[in-house]
Amino acid sequence: MYNPPFLPRRCLPDPFSSKLSAERVSVTKLSAGLLMFRRGQGLELFLVHPGGPLFRNKDEGAWSIPKGEVENGAEPLASALREFSEETGTAAPDGELVPLGEIRQKGGKRVVAWAIEGDVDPTSVKSNTFEMEWPPRSGRKQEFPEIDRAEFFPPELARRKLNPAQAELVDRLERKLASGE
Repeated sequence: MYNPPFLPRRCLPDPFSSKLSAERVSVTKLSAGLLMFRRGQGLELFLVHPGGPLFRNKDEGAWSIPKGEVENGAEPLASALREFSEETGTAAPDGELVPLGEIRQKGGKRVVAWAIEGDVDPTSVKSNTFEMEWPPRSGRKQEFPEIDRAEFFPPELARRKLNPAQAELVDRLERKLASGE
């Protein structure tokens, strides 16, 4: 390659490089989910804990609302309802959906969410599964539940349990409930 004397070599593009990979051209993913709540003995929020070995020993900051990726061309609300059903094994409750808007997680993933009042026995939750290579580089594929447990939490504890960006959804829900929206 020709290296002009006025430009250091490191400033020139490498014509043989094929490193225009996906990691350099990222597309922000959109997920949609439902934040189910109940008002028996004060406000309680339904959260799920991700399954699989990567989250086995993680608790605070690891929980999530039931959510999943919005496929190309799909409506976010339809995706949120589908993901709730897939992740919990039960249909989303009937009722008024309260839009909570969109948040952006640390890795860049966008999450649009709705709240809905309802109740479910967390011990009856049965999640769908996913497959991954485990242990890493072993060549063995194993199947794990997408969520390994679910629970209702009061708002203060839910904020600590949730992925930090999703904690904003709790604040938005509390404001909407307080204002009667």
